Parts: sequence; structure tokens; C-alpha cells
Amino acid sequence: MQRFPLFASLRNPIFARLYAAQTTSLLGDALTWLGLALLTFELAGKDSAVVLSIALTLRVTAFVLLSPLAGVLADRLDRKAILVITHLARMCIISLLPFVNAIWQIYVLILSLNVFNAFFTPTYQATIPLVTGQKEYPQAIALSSATYQLLGVLGPGIAGAIALFVGARQIFFLDALTFLIAAILIITLPGQLRVAQTVEENATPSDEQSPLTAKSNKKWQDVREGTTRLLGDRYLRYALAMQLVVSVAGAQVLVNTVGYVQGTLALSSIQYGWAMSAFGIGATLSAAMVGLLNQRWRRSTTMLFGAVLTTLALIPASYVGLSLLLLLWLLVGAGQTLVNVSAQTLLADRTPAEFQGRVYGAQFAWSHLWWMFSYPLAGWFGSYQKELPFLSGSLIGLALLIIVQLALNPKAQKRLQESYCHEHHHTHDEFHQHKHPLSTLLPQPHTHLHWHQNTPHGHDGSF
Repeated sequence: MQRFPLFASLRNPIFARLYAAQTTSLLGDALTWLGLALLTFELAGKDSAVVLSIALTLRVTAFVLLSPLAGVLADRLDRKAILVITHLARMCIISLLPFVNAIWQIYVLILSLNVFNAFFTPTYQATIPLVTGQKEYPQAIALSSATYQLLGVLGPGIAGAIALFVGARQIFFLDALTFLIAAILIITLPGQLRVAQTVEENATPSDEQSPLTAKSNKKWQDVREGTTRLLGDRYLRYALAMQLVVSVAGAQVLVNTVGYVQGTLALSSIQYGWAMSAFGIGATLSAAMVGLLNQRWRRSTTMLFGAVLTTLALIPASYVGLSLLLLLWLLVGAGQTLVNVSAQTLLADRTPAEFQGRVYGAQFAWSHLWWMFSYPLAGWFGSYQKELPFLSGSLIGLALLIIVQLALNPKAQKRLQESYCHEHHHTHDEFHQHKHPLSTLLPQPHTHLHWHQNTPHGHDGSF
């Protein structure tokens, strides 16, 4: 552990078990998508690519719409229960895939599967800093990301080998088993994974407003608070914008590599697999190193370096052969991960524990919204700029990078006053009066969201 700082967080027994559960379910994800590709080809033949693209769109849509609500629940409920329920629900849904015999059934099951993914992922991300210490969570987040990237590279090969022995449809039963094992690992965690709230949560409704309406308004306020805190902090705002920059480059790689390798370079699917493996290996190595970089650089500097690396590596990609393409994709994967892992770590740095679920949920939704923009853009370049798809995409990314750096650089905004939203606890008396929602009884102590102007100060040096 001392020689490999990335694994130091595994000395924490609770995180070690969470990590084992995540690794098991990630292997299940690899089985899911390989089995789904085989199943769609069986049912749709040459139209399987269209079916898969619609399935991916449904996946991202579920993330964008439901992740903020998932963050609210992660702050209000026992996260251990959320993690177990989402694993068991996905196990049941995956178990139905072997019996599919129509395309519409695939759409329904994939949407249902990713509804629970939308609740699982932000909850898991917010739980890492909850169960690890302040010194451990940067390494824990980096290890989690490195494992995700590594299984993204190795997972399809492992799943393909398993499919040869058990069959395309039977692979889903093994897939379901991985989610059951992950759920058991989480069930055996001691106690609860609940965040202690420091503010009063319950307001007494008035006669003019029903309890149901007051509760609905409170939930909507909680959902908005994740985005409010995310966009109200200049460092988190900058990180989210940098994720937009690297999503443009990442979408170019995922959408247009196959056309460039097998079309422009006239190579085979084997070489295409090499290129995508290089992208994943770069991301894995970068995730392993990001903790060391953040010890030497500010997190905002690490993100800027990652965004520059990703954008510049994409510029010459339309002019190179396979060998140089592998190197460039290694760099693009590394740069993208530098941004994404640093953004997740920065969120833990800048957000109080009782609000981290909401902010992680908002960040997960917004970052996937960027991909809903980047995927169609990459597809358009691949269709109408077939000779130079990567150059066109890189120029868009470069323009966005320049705009973000000029407009949102947190160092440039250091002396500007910022607004942020917080809970204010007080009782109305003759000296303190202002308007309130009808659900609040003014003579009683209560809390509400309050906007406050503050000059940033404190621990900027680490960011």
C-alpha cells in the first residue's frame, strides 16, 4: 500500500467492500453491453446499430432527468439501502433480457435498467467521500475511476470469452449474478450510510397549503439546490464547463474512430479494437496518476492540462496512420480522465457532506447533458466531414476551451463576490420580518434558502 498510493484507500474496510461491489457490477455492465450488442444483431440484423444508438440515447436521457432526484434521496435516505435496491432491481431487469423477442422490449428494459443506474451512480460517487477520510478520498475516487476505465478496456474481451462458452442469451443470467453478489457485499456493510443533516427539514404547512403541496415544493427546492450549489461555486462551475470541452473530444473518438480506421485507413475491426483499447488504457493510466498530480498542482490546473491535452491531441488525428493514432488516443483518454476525476474530487472538496448527494446528482446530470450535445455533433461531422472529422471536432473543442478559460477561470474571479445559497435558521419577531411561503408558520423557528453575498476566501490554494 505504501509503494502504491492509489491502493492506500483500500485499507479502509468499508470502502474496500464498496469498491469490491463496484468492480463486480462493472464486470456485469461489460456483460450487459456485449450481450445487448449480440441480442440486437440477432433481432435487427443490419439495423442493430440504430437499435443500439437509440438504447444509448435512452440511457443518457434517464441520467439527465433522474440523477438530480437521486442526489436528493442520497442526502435524505440511507445510501446503503439505495445501493442495495438499485443492484437488486438491475438484477431482475437483466434476468428478463434472455426472453426478449422484439425490439420494443429491448427499449423498455434498457430504459428501466438505466433508471436504476441513474440512482446508483451519483449515490455511489457521493458515498466515497462519506466513508473515507479527507486524505483518502482523492485516492479512492482515482482508484474507482481507474477500475472503471480498466474494465472498459478488458471487460468486452472477458465478456466475449464468456459468451463463447455460455451463449449470447445465457450471458445475461451470469450478468444478473454479478449484481446479486454486489448487493450482498453492500448488505454486509456495518450500520447505515446516512448523512447527518445539520438543518431542520420539516416545515409545518399552513391551512392555505396542503401537506402534500408543501412536501412537493420542498423536494423541488432540494432538486434545484444541487444545481444551485454546483453553478454557484466558481471552481465547480469551471470543472463542469471543462467537462463539456472534453465531452466534445470524447464523442469524436467514440463515434468516428470506427469510420476512420475501417474506412479511411482501410483496416479491420481488429485495428479498431486496438485504437479503442489505447483510448481506455490512457484513461486508466491517467486515473492512476491523477492523485499524484493533484498533490503537486491545483485541481483547476490539472483540469486545464487535461483539457488542453485532449483538444490538441485530436487536431492531427485526421492525418495520421494507425501507430500515431494509437498514441493520440492514449493522450485523449488520459486528458479526459484528468478532467473528470479532478472534477469529482473537487466536488468533494467544495461541498459540505450533507449536500454532496444533491451536488453529485446535479453534476452527473449536467455532464451527461453535454454528451447529448456532443454525440450528435460528432455524428454530423462523421457524416458531412468524412475526410477531416477529428479536425473539425477539435476546432470546436478548442474554441470552447478558450471561451471557458477566459470567462470562467476561477483564478480570474478570485476577487469577485459570489452568490451562494444556504439554509438560514431563525424566528420572526418584531425586529426580523420578511415574506415567506404560505407553508411556514411565522412564529415558529424555521429554515429557508437564503442568498448571501460572500467574497471567496480560505483554501483556494489547493484548488
